[in-house]
Amino acid sequence: MCDTFIALPQATEDGTVVFAKNSDRPKGETQSVRTYKGGRHGAGARLGCTHIEIPQARETYDVVLSQPDWMWGAEMGANSEGVVIGNEALWTAEPLGPPALLGMDLVRLGLERGGTAESALKTITVLLDEFGQGGACAENDPSFSYHNSFLLADARGAWVLETAGRWWVAEKVRAPVRNISNGLTIGTGYERCAPGLEDMANKRGWPLQDGRVDFAAAFGEGDGEANFSSRRVCGARLMERRLGKITPEVMMEILADHDGGICMHGDVETTASMVSRLSKTATHWMTGAPHPCQTPFRKVELP
Repeated sequence: MCDTFIALPQATEDGTVVFAKNSDRPKGETQSVRTYKGGRHGAGARLGCTHIEIPQARETYDVVLSQPDWMWGAEMGANSEGVVIGNEALWTAEPLGPPALLGMDLVRLGLERGGTAESALKTITVLLDEFGQGGACAENDPSFSYHNSFLLADARGAWVLETAGRWWVAEKVRAPVRNISNGLTIGTGYERCAPGLEDMANKRGWPLQDGRVDFAAAFGEGDGEANFSSRRVCGARLMERRLGKITPEVMMEILADHDGGICMHGDVETTASMVSRLSKTATHWMTGAPHPCQTPFRKVELP
């Protein structure tokens, strides 16, 4: 159910930032590469997302998206400012909410409204605070719903954002490489968190460590964690073996890995993949089709 990777300049062959993601979705779901022009929008304009309508921003950026054909949002993408975002499904101890913004909507909104990875992070968390997340995440299965984590990056660096309902924590990536799968990974080492997170923990009687919530321990669920952890460990190991030599082509090889289950086949399959090199000018490659072990990556352009 998705794997997302980032290699910072100290890990790459040419000193750029390299991002990669596999989008794992229900078998047979189609996903297309699409571009959308940004622009200025009038006061009071509204925007229809997958399940709800929200106010439109006054200005948006051009984007290229890998987008499931039935939804407004996207699994991954990039904008004209060199920002990239990918999301991961999470099942947490926090109850699932009613139809609201999907994680995929938040990916697209972050790209359309965020001129840097950090401002995209702020965009997503503000929208999450205001509107929440929830609703069917599959076209033909209204019961299929989940929370989300995100990896956001630009040429300056990267952030990991993990959520449970409206609660969230964000960690700036400092290690040379980082990857996320479908489990919570951030404990108490977050730089930012949802307003009132620690107060909520106190009210629920959760222990704090130096005044901080262990987010992964508090909100994590055991079901499936072993599988997610195994994929995450495998992905990290594959990047660590190539430290200092990671290129977009290396990331494409990692996305095609079968031994660790990163390239998925079956009832859930890798329906599309993306790799980006981020520097003063960004370059992006997408498959727009299943199985990076078989489908070539093609360079994509913004509108």
